[in-house]
Amino acid sequence: MCRVPCDFTRRALWAVDKRGRSRQIAGMSESKRILIAITGASGAVHGLRLLEMLAEVPEVESHLVISKAGRLTISAELEIDAAEVEAKADVVHLAGNVGAPVSSGSFRLDAMIVAPCSVKTASNLAYGNTGDLITRAADVMLKERRTLVLAVRETPLHAGHLETLTKLANLGAVIFPPVPAFYQKPQEISDLVDQTCMRLLDQAGVHIDAAPRWGEAGGIRAIGGDGN
Repeated sequence: MCRVPCDFTRRALWAVDKRGRSRQIAGMSESKRILIAITGASGAVHGLRLLEMLAEVPEVESHLVISKAGRLTISAELEIDAAEVEAKADVVHLAGNVGAPVSSGSFRLDAMIVAPCSVKTASNLAYGNTGDLITRAADVMLKERRTLVLAVRETPLHAGHLETLTKLANLGAVIFPPVPAFYQKPQEISDLVDQTCMRLLDQAGVHIDAAPRWGEAGGIRAIGGDGN
């Protein structure tokens, strides 16, 4: 079982009251906003690690929404409560609150990463079934031509899955299965998670050297010559 240590030093910019309404509790200067969504697919550690990485970037305001199934997966895989994951985010939205700020195109959101993304979530999004906040927010990202990254966690894929993902790609989504790289010679599960999350954040325009990069200074030496 892979466990990721949690800390609670990062104060949330927003809190969710007992009626499910977001209320602002602290001010923050203009910054990049990124929404992380965690669904019920296996791989909840990716969503948690993304939040931990973003917590180290003061210029980024992190938003989070966790589906009901996602909460179950967090408990089963990470052996922590979803509240511990929520403590990593600046802003937390309830999955059933389709009127949350991120549900509107007028709310400035720079990127959204669904990690992990279940096939159910992908299918609902592809065919316009946007009845919860995750699919609604993702649909907004597509219609506003903003960055949407889907870390689809499923294998093997049948023709229906492939048709769904092709449809989403044609609509503008980035299909990013969390496939690890082994050229970094990973020693622990966390090495694989860090490399995947680093690449996910690259897609969102946030560049963190959390793992060695291929051909980069201080990274992995590229194989082969210059073609001469």
